[in-house]
Amino acid sequence: MKMKRIGAILMAAAMAATVLAGCGSSSDEPAVENGSGSAAAPEAADGDVSITIFNSKMEIQDQMEAMAETYSKEKGVEVEVYYSNDTVAQHLATKYASNDPYTISMVDAKDIYSLAADHAVDLSDQEWVGNTTQAISIDGKVYGFPVCVEARGIIYNADAIKNITGKDFDPASVATLDDFKALIDELKAGGMETPVGVMKEDWSLAGHYLPQVYEEQDDTDAFIQGLHDGTVDLLSDPKFTALMDTFDVLKDNNYAKDSAISAEREVTEQKLAEGEIAFMFGGNWDWSVLNQYDYSENMGMMPVPENMDDGANEKLVGGGSKYFFIDNADSISDAQRQAAKDFLVWLADDPEGQAFVVNDCALVPAYTNNTLEVSDPLGKSVKAFADAGNLIGNYNYLPDDHYSVLGAAFQKYLAGETDRAGLAGEIQDYWKGVTLAEH
Repeated sequence: MKMKRIGAILMAAAMAATVLAGCGSSSDEPAVENGSGSAAAPEAADGDVSITIFNSKMEIQDQMEAMAETYSKEKGVEVEVYYSNDTVAQHLATKYASNDPYTISMVDAKDIYSLAADHAVDLSDQEWVGNTTQAISIDGKVYGFPVCVEARGIIYNADAIKNITGKDFDPASVATLDDFKALIDELKAGGMETPVGVMKEDWSLAGHYLPQVYEEQDDTDAFIQGLHDGTVDLLSDPKFTALMDTFDVLKDNNYAKDSAISAEREVTEQKLAEGEIAFMFGGNWDWSVLNQYDYSENMGMMPVPENMDDGANEKLVGGGSKYFFIDNADSISDAQRQAAKDFLVWLADDPEGQAFVVNDCALVPAYTNNTLEVSDPLGKSVKAFADAGNLIGNYNYLPDDHYSVLGAAFQKYLAGETDRAGLAGEIQDYWKGVTLAEH
């Protein structure tokens, strides 16, 4: 382990913790496991191998725990799953500092780039590598196992729309903001007073919506460099203007407009699922929440409407989402690492593992040999856009505190406590003060 790298991670984690304490939005979801206990997986006394998995995807924690119990019984490998609502970098930093790493960690793409060189096992020789285009490679070595494909855009409830308009909803008919505004007005005239829900979470605002401003640029790296150098003026940038114009329509028609930063995610998703509202910005991961309610059958995802003519309003934003890596720490035995590799093979190639991904977790598979039909309507939308090549790629190099710092700034805008110029200024000031990730 390189102490210089660990020191940098710990410093970043400490800064993130300070920011999160002031933001107040990072504790909305309860942690299943706060990471205070030991996660290292010693070989069991009876000779069986034991491995630990860190899950950073809250929506599938229950499924992961149930899978671990079944997998342990069937495979003779004890599997324990942990979840934390801390930022991934912060949580893993505490594990490395205490020499207590997980056998397998689920992280975001940016974490693979920052951690793999010092902490990840080379998986280049694994057969599943040839069945996906989403694996993360660094210097010719594969370190990141893609868990699924995810994408984001506007989630719609077609039944709720048809109940008012009397017509089947065609999402392609609202590609522009002008089209979207006209439909919003029609819904309001028909009795749906507030057709939109807006999630206030920092990971939604600054982790998903704001990055689309970067991702839709012709050269995202150059745009980020310009923000860092101070040569980009967001208020004069067409993409920022178009996407913020759309966000304003969402914000102004939000059912929780008067208490926007108090709105609970579950309430918003229930209203969408049951047709009380018609639209919400989100991703196909939201199905795991939507399906807990008396949901309408005809739902789906469409691109964010924009008054642009470059084709971005015909695509979702997405790609490989969440990645597993196997740790190379000395505290983990070769037998445990082999068990971890076997688990990844099970997910990618075994019919039971494939069914776990698609049916139990309602995820879109990242592997071509997983031909199971995606059953949920949001996943079907994502798969259709992905199969047609209509995904704008994720920007995978956001600094660790981007969610929390700019999430807090975006929350002020959502609450009407600052204007667009104020938000743009905070975004520009933020990027001037960060170190850009090398890639």
